[in-house]
Amino acid sequence: MAILQECPICHTKQSLRNSTCKCGENLAKAKRSKRLKYWISYYVSGKQRREVVGVSIEEARDAEGKRRSQKRENRIFDIKPDTKMIFQELAEWYLAIEEIKGKASYRQMVYRVKLLNQEIGNKIISDIIPVDLQNYREKRRKKGIALATIDDEITQAKMIVNKAFQNKLISSDTLMSFRNVKKLLKQNANARDRVLSTSEFDSLLANAETHIRPILLTAYWTGLRKGEILKLTWNKVDLKKRLITLEAEDTKTREPRKAPIPEPLHDALCSMPRAIHDNHVFLYKGKPIKDIITSLKTACKKAGIVWGKNKEGGFIFHDLRHTANDNMREAGIDQLVRMHITGHKTDVMDRRYSHVKSRELHQAADRLNNFLQNIDHSVDQASSLKS
Repeated sequence: MAILQECPICHTKQSLRNSTCKCGENLAKAKRSKRLKYWISYYVSGKQRREVVGVSIEEARDAEGKRRSQKRENRIFDIKPDTKMIFQELAEWYLAIEEIKGKASYRQMVYRVKLLNQEIGNKIISDIIPVDLQNYREKRRKKGIALATIDDEITQAKMIVNKAFQNKLISSDTLMSFRNVKKLLKQNANARDRVLSTSEFDSLLANAETHIRPILLTAYWTGLRKGEILKLTWNKVDLKKRLITLEAEDTKTREPRKAPIPEPLHDALCSMPRAIHDNHVFLYKGKPIKDIITSLKTACKKAGIVWGKNKEGGFIFHDLRHTANDNMREAGIDQLVRMHITGHKTDVMDRRYSHVKSRELHQAADRLNNFLQNIDHSVDQASSLKS
């Protein structure tokens, strides 16, 4: 067993003999100002375990003595790391997992973890109770943060502890504390129903800057996600076969798929110049386009389209995905084909993006009326024949 000290700057865990960290931090000075964290390190069944034990060397020595005694009595196997590990440390472990680092939403995860750490980062995992997460949620709500955003942040915390439970880092009691915090919104309660009419899209396209028009066309005709579009490279675009092929690493769901290239989009892509130095399809001033929000806001203003997720009738880029799915449905394209093109994994999501228009409701009423009138007419004819 050993007691280690953690550098407050680079977080390297090292011997108590070190007075200066490799990063240059004065560890002796940090110790006097109680900025050091102490850990105990020991082995169980050939596997190394580390536990944070606070900022006092006395606490660390007491904890080390306790673990020595438990190990002699073979009682250390009942101890879970969550009795000493703080949430921030567990979150750092989670974000360092290669599978997690490879996810398209990794940057969002990092940001959500940063917010969570401000509230519960220094709390021992096993000490976190539902009210802690509820307090976090209420503070965010009072700041005017959208309920869906708050739910995503709480879900992030749940994902971390669920992964930890799968890897035997926390107990089932800790897991249940997080699972017992329910979402503010019911499933799909915050689903958007904004779709662009043909005339609105034409106006948006006419008022958009030249470099974002092909991006808008791709979203409108294929329903691909913004990230999938902006990362698109020419080797994924087959203009002869009129297909866009996305590999598993290109998609949010980590599943490969293909999307057809309709005539208007085909014409736009064929007319685009290709850079020699960069294989990305969408470039601006020779560099891959990272985002188009500023340009899109300007185009919406010129086209007379309200911009903004939280505004009545407001439009955002993701609504082009809704629009594409809705247009495909009205065109009679089979649901399974629609789901493959857009990348929806379940028909629940497909239904969420399919919006019944007032025109369709009136058409349904007319069809019902015609159906019943035909039945009445048939009955009248049958009655007259009998008489």
